[in-house]
Amino acid sequence: MKALVYHGPGERAWESAPDPSIIDATDAVVRIDASTICGTDLHILKGDVPAVKPGTILGHEAVGTVVEIGSAVSTIAVGDRVLVSCITSCGRCRFCKEAKYGLCIGGGGWIFGHLIDGLQAEFARVPFADTSVYKIPEGLSDEQVLFVSDILPTAYEVGVLKGGVEPGDTVAIVGAGPIGLAAIMTAKLHTPGRIIAIDLADSRLAKALEFGADVAMNNGNEDVLAKVMEMTGGLGVDVAIEAVGVPDTFELCTQLIRPGGRVANVGVHGKCVTLHLETLWIRDVTITAALVNANTTAKLLRLIEGGRLDPTPFATHHLPLADSEAAYDLFADAATSHALKIVLEAVPVGHEALVGAGAAGDVR
Repeated sequence: MKALVYHGPGERAWESAPDPSIIDATDAVVRIDASTICGTDLHILKGDVPAVKPGTILGHEAVGTVVEIGSAVSTIAVGDRVLVSCITSCGRCRFCKEAKYGLCIGGGGWIFGHLIDGLQAEFARVPFADTSVYKIPEGLSDEQVLFVSDILPTAYEVGVLKGGVEPGDTVAIVGAGPIGLAAIMTAKLHTPGRIIAIDLADSRLAKALEFGADVAMNNGNEDVLAKVMEMTGGLGVDVAIEAVGVPDTFELCTQLIRPGGRVANVGVHGKCVTLHLETLWIRDVTITAALVNANTTAKLLRLIEGGRLDPTPFATHHLPLADSEAAYDLFADAATSHALKIVLEAVPVGHEALVGAGAAGDVR
């Protein structure tokens, strides 16, 4: 098969790779129908995630079609269309039993494109298939569900739920990239009183308003702290969601928060951040940070199926899966390309032909 392979910091290539196969009885092999690129993939390419070894196939977000299953897999079958979550779950360890799948110590967690081969490929092996993939509801397109593999549950769980967004709250979301926009979209499920989007790029702030923010502020040319304090009677916001992953934005969140408020850090940080306990200790502020557990994936799929949530506006560009290298360049240059999420589309394969091939044992 062909896949996008990491070869060390700054190096990747779309090249031939071994076809995946069933290793454990709980595995499935999935033909990738659509994949996408995450900001974490860019961190990997910068060398910020040393656990990713050269030779690893990148990617952790995809939808696909099951072409082979292990002998212990019972909830999916060859031919099923499935969402492959960025988080896998062994289903048996302490943390999986607590629905904290991101902390799985039984071989799951965030492993795709990290500790094992990922999903920017023509085929992928999926461990713990029964507990790690989701059947796509009938009638939904790949594009409708693709972003539930990562950014939507990440923004919702780590931002909105950890931040305790409640009806009537004033919520500041610092960073209007894909994760920040997903936080805006999912925060609206909890009917906050006002959502303030903060970013350095006017184009992203315009998108934030399209996604449902009530106010957009550019912290490159406005005194954001002063404006927020004026808007909130000098108190600050109820919830501040950090969606960038740099020291300045985290510190801004801790300045924007009211006494008794909540800061939810979603961004992936590659550098040390100063925690100003000298000012925060007396203000009863709660600060949270986490990896997504994907325990809201099924709920988000139901909301999409019911027409309550529409993630398709995230898809700003469509490229063939084979053009993954060009897609990375486009995604990395989002300031110019205005890319949010790039849908990497595989060459279509007829569903009936695929099922027939699987039944005959020749799945690839």
